[in-house]
Amino acid sequence: MEYTVQKLAQLAGVSTRTLRYYDEIGLLEPARKNSAGYRIYGGKEIDKLQQILFYRELGLDLDNIKNIVNDPAFDGPAALRSHRKKLLERRRQLDLLINNVETTISAAEGESKMADNEKFEGFKQKLIDDNEQHYGKEIREKYGDDTVDKSNAKMLNMSSEKYEEFRRLEQEVRDTLAEACEMGDPAGELGQKTAALHKEWLSFTWPAYSKEAHAGLAQMYVDDERFAAYYDKACAGAAQFLRDAIVIYTAVEPDSVYGK
Repeated sequence: MEYTVQKLAQLAGVSTRTLRYYDEIGLLEPARKNSAGYRIYGGKEIDKLQQILFYRELGLDLDNIKNIVNDPAFDGPAALRSHRKKLLERRRQLDLLINNVETTISAAEGESKMADNEKFEGFKQKLIDDNEQHYGKEIREKYGDDTVDKSNAKMLNMSSEKYEEFRRLEQEVRDTLAEACEMGDPAGELGQKTAALHKEWLSFTWPAYSKEAHAGLAQMYVDDERFAAYYDKACAGAAQFLRDAIVIYTAVEPDSVYGK
């Protein structure tokens, strides 16, 4: 069956403007245009639009989606299986949070008791799942499954006080990094304070600390654009600044870290 822009927009629940924009940027082109110049979409385009909307729902930007779905090696069924896995993970996260809310309500109304550590289980599991989804492959390849599993277990076993301190310290690292970036000296007082705070933050989840692992992780922040984007929110070049500060703090030879 074939659809015009308007009919496909109604079918998919998107605007006609969105479909026209997808065509303009080469993300979803129509199968053809009829004699009147109207865009016509067929089954192939409908399947592609479904994939695009799945990826949008999972938070990918249009440039990344375009690269994925327009790749000649794109495997539709494999992508659907991947979507299903990620959506099930999201459902599990939501179920944990819903259960947490329901248990909290029950405790607040005096129908049950809730241990302090239970109040944060859903949030901690969501943090772990998000990290696994975005960075799990790279982290596991670098440090091994055993280390990552122990780190996740340490996170889940945090007391409420520890978890609150962990999140507070995470924010302090970002704030101090922003201040240190303005000073521009990774070896300076603020730069080294940032590195020390980062080490303290890692100690909440790392099974054991080593200077080499710390410096290696800092290098990953520079090499991986997702990590770099997270830290570069503090200021332009913040990931590299943090890497340099940590290399100085750990006194690891730069050449061994930079891979020269």
